[in-house]
Amino acid sequence: MKSALYLYNTLTRKKELFEPLAPPFVGMYVCGPTVYSEAHLGHARPAVTFDVLYRYLMHLGYNVRYVRNITDVGHLENETDDTGEDKISRRARQEHLEPMEIVQKYMNSFHHAMEKLNTLPPSIEPRATGHIIEQQQLTEKLIGEGYAYEVNGSVYFDVEKYDGRHNYGILSGRVLEDMRANSRALEGQDEKRGQFDFALWKKAAPGHIMRWPSKWSDGFPGWHLECSVMSTKYLGETFDIHGGGMDLIFPHHECEIAQSTAAQGHQPVRYWVHNNMVTINGQKMARSLGNFITLEEMFSGSHKLLARAYSPMTIRFFMLQAQYRSTLDFSNEALLAASLGLQKLMNAEKTLAGLIPGGSSTADISGIAAKCHEAMSDDLNTPIAIAHLFDAVRIINLVNDGKEKLSAEDIRSLQELFRIFIHDLFGLRAEESAGNDRLEGVLKLLLDIRQEAKAKKEWAVSDRIRDRLSELGITVKDRKDGYDWEITA
Repeated sequence: MKSALYLYNTLTRKKELFEPLAPPFVGMYVCGPTVYSEAHLGHARPAVTFDVLYRYLMHLGYNVRYVRNITDVGHLENETDDTGEDKISRRARQEHLEPMEIVQKYMNSFHHAMEKLNTLPPSIEPRATGHIIEQQQLTEKLIGEGYAYEVNGSVYFDVEKYDGRHNYGILSGRVLEDMRANSRALEGQDEKRGQFDFALWKKAAPGHIMRWPSKWSDGFPGWHLECSVMSTKYLGETFDIHGGGMDLIFPHHECEIAQSTAAQGHQPVRYWVHNNMVTINGQKMARSLGNFITLEEMFSGSHKLLARAYSPMTIRFFMLQAQYRSTLDFSNEALLAASLGLQKLMNAEKTLAGLIPGGSSTADISGIAAKCHEAMSDDLNTPIAIAHLFDAVRIINLVNDGKEKLSAEDIRSLQELFRIFIHDLFGLRAEESAGNDRLEGVLKLLLDIRQEAKAKKEWAVSDRIRDRLSELGITVKDRKDGYDWEITA
């Protein structure tokens, strides 16, 4: 392996050296979408985060089995108390389509968006409806072990009994006793023994389309059950990495741990990895809150909050500019800065291809490469790695301007650095660049106007342009014979 990798483990609440169970093999399970509407910017964050982790693990020499599920049944409107209508059934009724038509429609849309974002397809992409029998078998086992009970055709997991033997809340840090003290029982939960018990199998109400026969009732599985079943089937009873958004820590992932531990007698996952949320005006972007922007709206610029269309690679680069455990706040200014920064990287790579070796250099190319790898091995710190890549961009531009020299070996090293990080690890690729070229042209025009203002000693104008660009995440550095600029946010 090329270097040690440290990942933040939500379970232990600290960064840990990643040591797979059976090297060089790595098993990684990531919670995929519930396919009942168009994918939005919030869905792109985990997709890009775990795509980068997948790419980096393979770069380190691991043989990775990456499993990402599709939820196509069992995800109810009220996630924490198992009430309301199935999200897919509800959308099917609204659009006057069969549930599986809804699933296929939005699954196709999700895959199309993922292709545009250049995320690698997972090794296996199982669907909940393809594993009904296994979910029934796990439910039966949990009943047999005394951790689940049937009432009126539905089966619930007994959280109280589990917590008495294990620790319900081990992932989220929640304490069952405190949860009881700070909440009230909701109507419609009378058949549950405990307020926080969750459904393993739900009896289908009359008219509910998505239903399967079972020994308890015609019904459907609970949302949490599918991930315990499919992760175990494809990765084993214990596997290396389970990923997803931070919003899934409770109740979804907490319930997964409880189900699997109750059935197997031990924890299922060694490293729990969670990305933070995309926010808009400080609030989580979510379909349930109605404040989301779909990826297709981002690509077309058709949403009212968008100043313009943003390319898939701009969106991907925008996400990489924040460490995955940090919140990522949507703004047109940040996306514009990402567009300019991406174009600067791509332009530098084109410039690099045409450089002529000019002898020895004082530039430490191997040091830049080492710092990029060090950043990635420190819990996928992509913004730090990007900052080091921009150090390389400055060197390339100095060489191109005749103010620095690079040996043939240094040029080859830089080409290798850009290939590995920009393309192999960050998953960025060249796009139609007319829009970005125009943006960079506008920026150059603005900075030339600033130079003219400085020459005329119009300091207020000069400072205003510099300060406004700084607010947009673009830092201007004055030189004796001109200026440099770089993306810093």
